[in-house]
Amino acid sequence: MEETNQQKILDISWATIIRIIAALAFLYLVYLLKDLLIWFLFALIISILFNPPIDFLRRFHVPRVIGAIFVYVSVFAIFGYLIYAVAPLLFSELQEFSLNFPQYFDKAIPYFSALKIEAFKSFDNFTATLEKALIRASTNIFTAFSTIFGGILSTLSIFTIAFFLSLEERGIERTIALIAPKNYKKKALQVWKHAQRKISLWFGTRIIGCLFVGISTAVICYVLNVRYFVFFGLLAGVSDIIVTIGPLLSGTLIAIFIALVSVPKALIFVIAYVLVQQIEGQILLPLLSKKFLKLPPALVLMSILAGSKLWGLLGAILSIPLVGMIYEVVKGFFKRKELTVSDE
Repeated sequence: MEETNQQKILDISWATIIRIIAALAFLYLVYLLKDLLIWFLFALIISILFNPPIDFLRRFHVPRVIGAIFVYVSVFAIFGYLIYAVAPLLFSELQEFSLNFPQYFDKAIPYFSALKIEAFKSFDNFTATLEKALIRASTNIFTAFSTIFGGILSTLSIFTIAFFLSLEERGIERTIALIAPKNYKKKALQVWKHAQRKISLWFGTRIIGCLFVGISTAVICYVLNVRYFVFFGLLAGVSDIIVTIGPLLSGTLIAIFIALVSVPKALIFVIAYVLVQQIEGQILLPLLSKKFLKLPPALVLMSILAGSKLWGLLGAILSIPLVGMIYEVVKGFFKRKELTVSDE
């Protein structure tokens, strides 16, 4: 009898050891393939964001392949046209700013003197510090080139994977139904469908909100005869993706710059900018969707920092819907737990 118990204990111990080894091997494999997994995650997010218009075209009996090609080409064409239209104006503004920068810097020196930073004591000190930083950066020029071309390769790979994921109708749902436990299969599909819809809706409303804030800010600066209105509009629009924190930082920076030229114009800008933010938050976004996803600003900021660290600018943008999806899935899981406890 004792030998049988010892044999069972020994069998359980070996089984536990095998599971641990298998888990460690799996984690090591994930570590080796982490770049590919990141590519797949971003591709999945892109396909989710592009799926609603593709599904809309399917209602009119448009083949999914043709619909996917049309949506992807249309999105790239729109962004390409925006870059083509804005780039010359932005370049001319930056060129003008570089010529007038010494004057702006001299006006701002009194405000920086309290910080007691050597680089901000004079324009000569600032240019010397900037020159040293550029020299240090140039010593690693080969790494910079490899990063740029690696980013292009990964971008093409990710959008290619996203395109093929979009061609597969309900592919993710079938995968979830296959791997999810039987008792959780229905709930897992419900949570996934809910998260997918909320993320697509949230991202769409944020893009419209960013365009509204960016264009409105550019118009305000143009009406006030403020230089660099294209750059300020771009800054306000991009930063608006970070709820609360982004608009506050961009609005403050623009107001400070305008105040260096004209304090009354800066006050008018602040009033108009606050009004634009109120229209976006209280009227525009609620009209677009009454129940869009509300991510905590701290979570959005952390996701942007993590995404930019992993994959640059596009990673910073795509990390927001990725974190939002995880947030929705976890929230749906805990909601199910609460319902189960209340039923008991």
